[in-house]
Amino acid sequence: MGGNELKYIEEVFKSNYIAPLGEYVNRFEKSVRDYTGAPYALAVSSGTAAIHLALRILGVERGDDVLASTFTFIGSVNAILYQGANPVFIDSDVKSWNLSPKLLEAYLKSCSKKPKALIVTHLYGMSADIEEISRICKAHDIYLIEDAAESLGATFNGKHTGTFGDFGIYSFNGNKILTTSGGGMLVTADKTWRDKALFYATQAKEPFIHYEHEEYGYNYRMSNVIAAIGVGQMEVIEERVAKKRQIFEWYKTFLNGIEEITFMPELPNSRGNRWLTALTFERTDPLKVMKALEEINVESRPLWKSMHMQPLFRGCKTHLDGTSESLYQKGLCLASSTIMTEEDVAMICDTIKSAI
Repeated sequence: MGGNELKYIEEVFKSNYIAPLGEYVNRFEKSVRDYTGAPYALAVSSGTAAIHLALRILGVERGDDVLASTFTFIGSVNAILYQGANPVFIDSDVKSWNLSPKLLEAYLKSCSKKPKALIVTHLYGMSADIEEISRICKAHDIYLIEDAAESLGATFNGKHTGTFGDFGIYSFNGNKILTTSGGGMLVTADKTWRDKALFYATQAKEPFIHYEHEEYGYNYRMSNVIAAIGVGQMEVIEERVAKKRQIFEWYKTFLNGIEEITFMPELPNSRGNRWLTALTFERTDPLKVMKALEEINVESRPLWKSMHMQPLFRGCKTHLDGTSESLYQKGLCLASSTIMTEEDVAMICDTIKSAI
């Protein structure tokens, strides 16, 4: 916690406003708008809920194709299934580990059915080649949704991830760079879309004194208590980004000179938040390193198993070149908590060196 969260929670309790509206919901939305430059923001129950609202508002319906990064967490793409649409998975490139603009354009030029939208993930807090991806989407007249769940604080050419597309989303789940224990944020430059998202997120209640419904909606709004934590967290966002990036530099320094190790790259003109320090091993089995770290009570995890490799998505359309599968087989995410010290990182790196 950053320091003021408990104070703000106490203010919420004094106000007796625990419901999914109130002063701190408004303040949290404003703090995200002010920080990212997004014109409009809506605090919701999760990042996945934010993606779902975006797809609904953009008119994605049953049978539509929706493009998505294959190298991602399943929360990025579950909402496609909620709408009865078909995910189409696009592979990564080696220069960013994020969605490949080259493969995206190749698919759009060759596909027989035009997709409705693209959900691009900014993986592990590092920006995708978002300006080029945005250009391609506009050229082919498809909507762009940025899954910036992991990348709050990351920028490309000085502009925040999540603010290039038609919609952007952030997550405040338990392990993100900022956490409210759960929750998410939908951002957009279109006020009409933001207002429609609020309508759907509050059970699609029509403006009558009684409960009148012409459309179905969802219970997706964030509570005032959760938002109070978010307001406190936003006060330390730049400190968190700086510490995450410092942890990455410590890893890079202590593992310098080990030729088989490659760290996740950062695109020129971008600033990642380095949410997790991720790397690959050319010869060593990453599970061997993971086991060695477990023995000193340090958590690590494999890189994401690509969505096209998941049994749930067997038979989905894809455009692949093997990059994400290779990264999954070789890669590991290292402990990256902002409470870590340089001595902690040195100990972890000594264990990694012994394991390889």
